[in-house]
Amino acid sequence: MALTATMHTFAIRLEDAVRDLREDLAFRVARHPSETQESLVVRVLAYCLEYTEGIAFADGLPGRDEPAIAVRDLTGAIRVWIDVGAPDAARLHRAGKAAERVVVYTHKDPDLLIRQWSKERIHRADRLELYSIDRALRDGLTARMERRMVMTLAVEEAGRLRVTLGDDVIEGVVTRHPLGGR
Repeated sequence: MALTATMHTFAIRLEDAVRDLREDLAFRVARHPSETQESLVVRVLAYCLEYTEGIAFADGLPGRDEPAIAVRDLTGAIRVWIDVGAPDAARLHRAGKAAERVVVYTHKDPDLLIRQWSKERIHRADRLELYSIDRALRDGLTARMERRMVMTLAVEEAGRLRVTLGDDVIEGVVTRHPLGGR
């Protein structure tokens, strides 16, 4: 018997002070049986942090030539390739050729990823953006994950995030990691 994906529904009030953006987002996300809740949390946060016209989650599991999240132009071409987790260098190399901007949000050790990637050839590696979301925020959201989530996500200066779930407030930081002179 094949395992099926679990559907999660999100209603998020996005208040991004950095981009002067206020949006009410409503979407469904499928969590594949092989995906951890932590990875799902990072994927949803990445979607919110990168939210713009043309953004969408991949249909099902992202393929070799398909990002987890993409921002496409009106022709369907990928403008921004957004991956979650720890993509390998070959995937990022393809991404660098397919999109003008490549972004990775990770829940893994960013220093380890940078060391791994530095040994490999990645197209336009100097423009690759790597972000991590601090453990307290990830763990707080993961512990409260339900199939239906209503929350407010406030993005503040210096990468500070504040998530409000009912009466609970979880705070953390998203950090951009330099890729060591690449």
